[in-house]
Amino acid sequence: MGLVLLIVIWLITFVSAYFFMAKTWVVASRGFCRGRQHRSSFHCHLHSDGFCFCRRAGSLGYLVWKYREGGSSKKATYSHGNVTLEIVWTVLTTVLFVGMNLASSSIWASERFRPAGENAVHVEVTGMQFAWYFRYPGADGKFGLTKPELEDASAGGEAALGLDTNDPASKDDLVTGVMVVPVNREVEVILRAHDVIHSFYVPSMRFKQDAVPGLAIHMHFTPIQTGITKSPARSSAASAITRCTAC
Repeated sequence: MGLVLLIVIWLITFVSAYFFMAKTWVVASRGFCRGRQHRSSFHCHLHSDGFCFCRRAGSLGYLVWKYREGGSSKKATYSHGNVTLEIVWTVLTTVLFVGMNLASSSIWASERFRPAGENAVHVEVTGMQFAWYFRYPGADGKFGLTKPELEDASAGGEAALGLDTNDPASKDDLVTGVMVVPVNREVEVILRAHDVIHSFYVPSMRFKQDAVPGLAIHMHFTPIQTGITKSPARSSAASAITRCTAC
């Protein structure tokens, strides 16, 4: 039985590792990743976690086989723990965890704390039950006013956002259910939510951020390749589709 468990555990471990190494289960980098730093950070985390997973699962399979009934001449004994070993793996885990966070903190902060450039494309992203709406400011570069009393979710489009048609800045606002952005140009998204928290997730761009009611969350990214990606539905909101075009 111990040998069977060893084979099963190692088979699951190495087959899983193979699919990740072959990038079968990894979001394709051909999507529109925002830059080399993001890809490097993602792969560093993936390889570190993969190494720890393989080592831990490999050791588990070996110990199950070695200490199977009638398998080892040395009988396994109960231990209250090894303080030195516990200190070592706790310190190593802390160093790895803190180190990875420090290495990635500049990437995370650059999307949230550094303002977008002057030439950035601005898109207001609003999540509600059960749809996503994307609003562009139009030729004047200004978003029109919205008023809560004008909101009508059942009507969809501009009415769902409560767009004030009497405001001159709203005349050329464009509201759509699909976000289309240019390639190699910075895009600033202003995330909003009407009812509950919705998660705006674009897997191909390694981009994920919650839209929180009452907050306007500003973030930015730069698509580098053309393509289409579909965001999985989160928090009772319909899925969102994002296109990157060469315009």
